[in-house]
Parts: sequence; structure tokens; C-alpha cells
Amino acid sequence: MERAAVLSRHFAAEERQRSPQLDAQPTSAPGSGYNVAVLGSGGGIGQPLSLLLKLCPRVRDLRLYDVANTAGVAADLSHIATAARVSAHTGGDELPDALYGADLVVIPAGVPRKPGMTRDDLFNINAGIVRTLCEGVARYCPHAWVAIISNPVNSTVPIAAEVFKRAGTFNPAKLFGVTMLDVVRANTFVGEALGVDPATVNVPVIGGHAGVTILPVLSAGTPKLSVPEGQARALMARIQDAGTEVVKAKAGAGSATLSMAYAASRFVEACLRAMAGEVGVVECAFVASSLVTDLPFFASQLRLGPGGIAEFLPLPRLNAMEQGNFESMKAELRSSIQKGVDFMNT
Repeated sequence: MERAAVLSRHFAAEERQRSPQLDAQPTSAPGSGYNVAVLGSGGGIGQPLSLLLKLCPRVRDLRLYDVANTAGVAADLSHIATAARVSAHTGGDELPDALYGADLVVIPAGVPRKPGMTRDDLFNINAGIVRTLCEGVARYCPHAWVAIISNPVNSTVPIAAEVFKRAGTFNPAKLFGVTMLDVVRANTFVGEALGVDPATVNVPVIGGHAGVTILPVLSAGTPKLSVPEGQARALMARIQDAGTEVVKAKAGAGSATLSMAYAASRFVEACLRAMAGEVGVVECAFVASSLVTDLPFFASQLRLGPGGIAEFLPLPRLNAMEQGNFESMKAELRSSIQKGVDFMNT
């Protein structure tokens, strides 16, 4: 019976591919829950992310995929008393079953960052992983929303875009690089500085998702942060280097996994709320964009709707310090984007 259900979802996806006009409607009916696939569910981010998604009432089917250890994670999560059904899919032969009929695919797969390792060091391994998984997405669930966590996001998102373009399935409104952790960190650190609950803070973060390309617009945050420029610079530097802070604190035992899983689950839930037709869902993400004319991908505030990105919100006004950071990050971000494109052309 389960195999029949999988095949039914597959044929429905094939029919949508032949009839693009049907793509305006989500695969799952609003209110019934959605099918979410986590590719890399056995890793340091994938396991806690899968736990949080098992707790999300908007998830109907949670498909866990990895190259090993998937069955154990799925069995463990399946004992949790929530409505989401959990299935395990291990190895390339089972990737199609994980993807058929998925409404949203989350990709945390890849190697973690270790002490002394830059995000560029991650590229050689993670780029190939993302390419392979996105080829599967293009073939088996071409209309799904795709949220990429695998670092370096500034390069892996352009890789995904190139894969989808070559397959004829690229929809820029449905491809996202997850930069929510930068927002979460900015809100947390600003909340500490203000002495308020970080949950009440909202700091837009634009640019990219690595080092200097991360630009928290502290001057546009709410509540308003009024501190001397030196303190603002120190706060910005901490947000930009927060990943390294965690890597050093774990002393070689890992990178930011728990906070990343929390941030990713928040972003996934925002996507599912938008799919269901909730109005006013606004989040930051790294996407194909024309907001900055000489950068084809850029992280900014987006209003999400049932079909993906519904609106690019205008960039917030930058103060002099932030404008300086904006100008200095552009070359780095442009180079990272091109690195992903070049990978697909070699």
C-alpha cells in the first residue's frame, strides 16, 4: 500500500511537470499538512532539525534521507506522539522515494566546519553533494520549495540554481539559502545588549551567509539600538564571526548544529505558513535577486506567499558604518557566487 501511495505521488508530480499551470497550487491541500524531505537527516544539523519538524503541526509526512543511519533516526522520532508520519530513506537508490510529492526539501547534507577550516574549505566536498541532491529534486519533485543549509551557502545556492536551470525546472521564487541563523544571532545579541527578551527583537540581516558578507542592519532593528559606533562595530563583528565562536568553543567536536537546526526549523515553518496562505510572512533568505544590480544572489527581507517569494522588500536604509560594510562585502560575495557557477561549468 505504501509503495502504491509513493507511485501515486510520483505520477502526480509527473503530471504537474507536463502541466505547469497546476504548479500554482501546493501539492498538499492547505490545512492538511505538508510533505517535507530532509536530505542529510542523520547529521549534526539534520537530527535536531528533524526532531523540531516532527513537532511542527504543519508537517504531515517527514521524509528522512541520508547515506547511513537514517533508519535509527526515523525509528526514534516515530515514537514521538505527534501527527507527522516519519519515513526513512537510505542511499541513492532510495532518494526518489524520499522526494516524490515533497512540498518542501531541506538540505543540511555535507561535512561540518572544523577548527581552522574556512567555508571555502567546505566547498570542494559540499558542492558535489548539493549538486547530486538537487539533480534528484529536479527529477523527482521539480515543483518543491528548496531550502539549502549546506555551506558555503553563498556558493551552494548558485550551484542549485544552475542544476535547476539545466533541468528546465528553475523557479527563483522557490529556491532559498537559509540565512535565518544570522537573524537569530543578531536578535539574540542585540537583545542581550538592550536587556530585553530576544524574541521581541527583529534585526534584518542582508548580504550573504559568511563572514563579512553577513550584514546585520542594526540601525533598522526594533527595538531601536542606540550605542556608540565602537560598540555597534563590535556587535556586528560578533554576529559575522559567531560561527567561528561556536567552532572554537566545541574544540574540534563540531560546529553550530543546534542553533542552526532551530533557525532552519523556524524558516521551514515560515515557508509552510506561507504555503497555507497566511498573509504577512516576512523572512530573510539568500535568493536569486535583482535588488543589488551587480549581484545575482542576495540575502534580504522577503514576503512569502503560496507560490514562494511574493515580494522583495526594499533594502533598509543604512547608516555610514553599515554602508561601508555593504561596499566592502560586495567583492567577496560576488566571488563566492561565481565560485558556485564555475563549479557547474567545469
